[in-house]
Amino acid sequence: MLFLGITGGVGAGKSEILAYLRENYKGKVMLADTIAHDLMEPGTLCYNRLRDLFAGEKIWAPDGSIDRPEMARLIFSNQEMREQLNGIVHPAVKKYVIDSVKSAKEEGTLDLIVLEAALLIEEQYDKICDELWYIYTSPENRRMRLKASRGYSQEKIQSIFDSQLPEETYRAKCEEVIDNNGTPEQAFDQIREKLEKRGIYPNPRR
Repeated sequence: MLFLGITGGVGAGKSEILAYLRENYKGKVMLADTIAHDLMEPGTLCYNRLRDLFAGEKIWAPDGSIDRPEMARLIFSNQEMREQLNGIVHPAVKKYVIDSVKSAKEEGTLDLIVLEAALLIEEQYDKICDELWYIYTSPENRRMRLKASRGYSQEKIQSIFDSQLPEETYRAKCEEVIDNNGTPEQAFDQIREKLEKRGIYPNPRR
């Protein structure tokens, strides 16, 4: 079983590639953001720790759950609180991922586990994943996609780009680069070829 980390800048088209892997391979796709969301639900250890940490803040909905837009506003205006939040949530996400991969390897029923995380490199998932793959799309194409799909302004796009790793870091840390500047099918062909070299093949069509 291959444990594969997928990374790349915002607007690179990772979602389409993850959907392709999910639909065509005997595997499991995990999204770090979704895991973090689930681990912050009421009743979890993360939630209880956050409840203590942010007890005096106006981020709590009437039902006791976290008001996520308010949480986002708070942590992005307060670096210390952002670091405290990350110090609770990121290790919990990593533990969940490690435990899930261990269980899958013990069961032996999957060919592939794929993890997508915005901070895959920053959080040193290269030490956990078997390989990291970089989804490369030019900044120009990423800008066009973000304008079309999310309606982002040039200023917002640039601020996001500035907050992410430079391309040379992605390329240095990743075993493979998938060029996603063309059609989705062209990217899928690259993925299929690289996985076949590792003895992993798509599910047979019925």
